[in-house]
Amino acid sequence: MMAAAARPRIQAGEVLPAAPGRDNTVRLWLWLPLTPLFWLLSPFALLLAPLFWLWLPPARRPAHPYAAAVALGGLLVSLGGTVVDIHTPGARVFIRIF
Repeated sequence: MMAAAARPRIQAGEVLPAAPGRDNTVRLWLWLPLTPLFWLLSPFALLLAPLFWLWLPPARRPAHPYAAAVALGGLLVSLGGTVVDIHTPGARVFIRIF
């Protein structure tokens, strides 16, 4: 019978060395399906557009509140396909909006 190899003891807060050929960075991938969410919430934006128009002071009101709501919705839906890739020394974050 072979003796078990002694396991190295690790103190609290001690960083382990990276294995050969591997880096020790944390990778996080997020896929955010925001476009379907925007499509589901768009009727509420159209219902609230007149209330938003009344809430704004007269000098800042858009001429057509529904056109403003549709333009804002178009802007939010055009975010589909956006990729955010963040590199830091300890982590890599990858966010894809679709």
